[in-house]
Amino acid sequence: MPTADTVFKAIAHPARREIIALLAVSARSVKELTAEFPISQPAISQHLRELKEANLVASERVGLEQRYRLTGAPLRQVLEWSSQYRRFFDPAGHAWAFTSTPGRTKAKEKHGR
Repeated sequence: MPTADTVFKAIAHPARREIIALLAVSARSVKELTAEFPISQPAISQHLRELKEANLVASERVGLEQRYRLTGAPLRQVLEWSSQYRRFFDPAGHAWAFTSTPGRTKAKEKHGR
């Protein structure tokens, strides 16, 4: 597992965060990723190298191209670090409690609330 510093460094650049967002939807080749940005293919490849060093992406050769996919496990370090500050942006805990609402939603529907 990469260090938290490696993960934070990898997500610090806006282009790398956008690459993460794109790969969260589906695996893509360097060519497909380059088409989404106003920067060169070598620049995209460098960003992918940084993300790979942080274990945020993995690649697999498919035919003639390298396909990249998100491996989000290292992002847990970001969530764990930021959770200590949640009281500043969510004092009542609503956003964090919201993730466990499926059971509450069913109960609300059952009681008409």
